[in-house]
Amino acid sequence: MATSYDYEETPNYDTLTTPKPDDLGYDPNFVPDSVKTFVGHLYRHIREKNVYEIHQMYEGSFQKLSDRMFKESPWPSVEAVARYVDHDHVFCLLYREMWFRHLYARLSPTLKQRIDSWDNYCSLFQVVLHGVVNMQLPNQWLWDMVDEFVYQFQSFCQYRAKMKTKTEQEIALLRQFDQAWNVYGVLNFLQALVEKSAIIQILEQEKEGGEQFTATDGYDYNGGSNVLKVLGYFSMVGLLRVHCLLGDYHTGLKCLLPIDITQPGVYTCVIGSHITTIYHYGFANLMLRRYVEAIREFSKILLYIFKTKQYHQKSPQYEQILKKNEQMYALLAIGLSLCPQVKLVAEDVNTQLREKYGDKMMRMQRYDDEAYALYDELFSYACPKFITPSGAVYEEPLVNYNQDAYRLQLKLFLYEVKQQQLLSGVRTYLKLYSSISIGKLATYMEVDEPTVRSILLTYKHKTHAVDSDGKIISNADVDFFINEDMIHVTESKSTKRYGDYFLRQIVKLEEIMNEMDRIKLD
Repeated sequence: MATSYDYEETPNYDTLTTPKPDDLGYDPNFVPDSVKTFVGHLYRHIREKNVYEIHQMYEGSFQKLSDRMFKESPWPSVEAVARYVDHDHVFCLLYREMWFRHLYARLSPTLKQRIDSWDNYCSLFQVVLHGVVNMQLPNQWLWDMVDEFVYQFQSFCQYRAKMKTKTEQEIALLRQFDQAWNVYGVLNFLQALVEKSAIIQILEQEKEGGEQFTATDGYDYNGGSNVLKVLGYFSMVGLLRVHCLLGDYHTGLKCLLPIDITQPGVYTCVIGSHITTIYHYGFANLMLRRYVEAIREFSKILLYIFKTKQYHQKSPQYEQILKKNEQMYALLAIGLSLCPQVKLVAEDVNTQLREKYGDKMMRMQRYDDEAYALYDELFSYACPKFITPSGAVYEEPLVNYNQDAYRLQLKLFLYEVKQQQLLSGVRTYLKLYSSISIGKLATYMEVDEPTVRSILLTYKHKTHAVDSDGKIISNADVDFFINEDMIHVTESKSTKRYGDYFLRQIVKLEEIMNEMDRIKLD
């Protein structure tokens, strides 16, 4: 029977050997009836391009079976289930991708399993890139593929860098499979998916009234496939994330440029994708001193989570949503401490922020040792898990280097914080005056006039940054210009949000009316 998708490669199950976890007390070749039913139905729905049913099975049935039957053991091996799906090569690659994802989530993968997962991703992406895959898969699944691919790369780099605990067998495997999860291989796959899918051109044409990609959430309703296009789309987010892990924020933001994050898009259709995109986008802007952009986007996504998180309580991603929510509040606290642009923050978000970090933010304004410790604490909690992409060093004595990249980024960040120390004082004086002479400011600050000029130049430099288009943007809520020896101050006016106020009052009125109706009924 012909499937609804074709591929050029001949199935080769010699390359699909599922590793057998040691000491787990389970038989990888035993397939319970419920699993036979699950894979059979999932296979049929994929062949029929029934995206709704695929999504229900992927998000619902797979999670329920995992909770009920595979809490502490992997799913049956791919060889065991292959005969229930006509030994279909592509389906087996998809099943094995889920198999490894479950293993990472519930158990601790061995080095061999990490390597085998890399091989499976290589096979799966090669089929997508070079085969003719005519499938429709849910956006959630396609996002999870890219998300897990980057996560496993990050996890492998962290694992490889802990050399002190490695056995001789593990070191031998690392030497033998030195190309597994290689940073160039990971970046090349993500970039190849972007280029092969032509997603950048599709998004550009869409702006000019061409092919509808965003309007259809990436799906093809003309009988085609969404797999390559949507994988290419999410790979741009994956590239942003990888470059953030490497500390290359400029390149990461450049990779995301084709997606207009000021508008809803396919990335907002999946809550995990939406949060990951804005988290890394905001963090990259924060590290590049584009504080206004970071604050604005953090505020928008935190308000969105605040209003919608109750709808995701049963989602497998709920715990991750809550974790990223807390991390972004910490990053917002950092951004506002370095750039006090509270007017950019929604009132509900600001209320939550003050409850969580109000006291710490006041202490962070002092720029003493305690303030640096607080910046250190919040940055360490909220930053990505930076990686060192280079291969292991096998020379004796073996040392752990998994924290090196994090320490470097922390050092650079705290150095930036220290440079902001003088700016806090000069900003306080500038807020008090519409104009002031340099001599008078020097007297107040107890320094000489050349030092004041130097501080003012530093203020100008540190409150301006270069955006993605190469334009110089200001992060200052208090700006100034100097004419001869006079400083003329221009303070930006905060915009009052009348809409938010009226919405809150309407909600309160409805609550009072409902309460009155209830009293009448009683």
